[in-house]
Amino acid sequence: MSQLKKVLIVETNVTRYSGTYELTGLWLGEAAEFIDELKKAGIAYDFVSPLGGFVPLDPRSLKYTDESIVAVYEDPDFIQRGLVHTMSPNQIVASDYSAIYYTGGHGVMWDFPNNTDLQNITKEIYVQGGYLTSVCHGVAGLLNCKDDEGNYLIANKQLTGFTTMEEIIAGKRSVVPFLNQKVAEQNGAIFKKKRFYKEFAIQDGQLITGQNPFSVRAVAKLLINELNGGRS
Repeated sequence: MSQLKKVLIVETNVTRYSGTYELTGLWLGEAAEFIDELKKAGIAYDFVSPLGGFVPLDPRSLKYTDESIVAVYEDPDFIQRGLVHTMSPNQIVASDYSAIYYTGGHGVMWDFPNNTDLQNITKEIYVQGGYLTSVCHGVAGLLNCKDDEGNYLIANKQLTGFTTMEEIIAGKRSVVPFLNQKVAEQNGAIFKKKRFYKEFAIQDGQLITGQNPFSVRAVAKLLINELNGGRS
């Protein structure tokens, strides 16, 4: 793309696993590490969530931090724009963005897959030549996106996301409403994976996806390389 624009970061509003009182939400590192890479590259970004406003943090993700994640977490800009006052989809102008990035955390399994407003934004970004990116459970936001002809955008594309095996190891197989790997394959994607909980990111044209929380920076670097015209 000839003009460097912003990246739209999508986060969940879901506070708990449906039908339980167990807390979930945004996996902090999947936003923070991505933001850290964008900041180092001088690329601007905005935040959106299905409902706008407050984004909860998955409490388990707070155990997996480092200096860079904590620096983003303590940043007043991230607190205000990324956690307290995220924009709602009706505030987003798709032409302002070169890419959309779906963060993870189990909460996204409930409010990403069938949000038509986010799907329309995703489609518009794709049609204008932008990039569709996700990590871990965030791939749920891409699974049901279709073009104007009703074809799944992920059909015949290589992608990855949190695998069925990783869901079993996480102990959430019986709690999640569906399995990302299974639905991706049902909707025509070519699902790729590596060993559980190992870094893995893959690009297929305008689609850039990462398998799990250890794949965030790999996704970000693939995207930044594209936004820089392959010069990074």
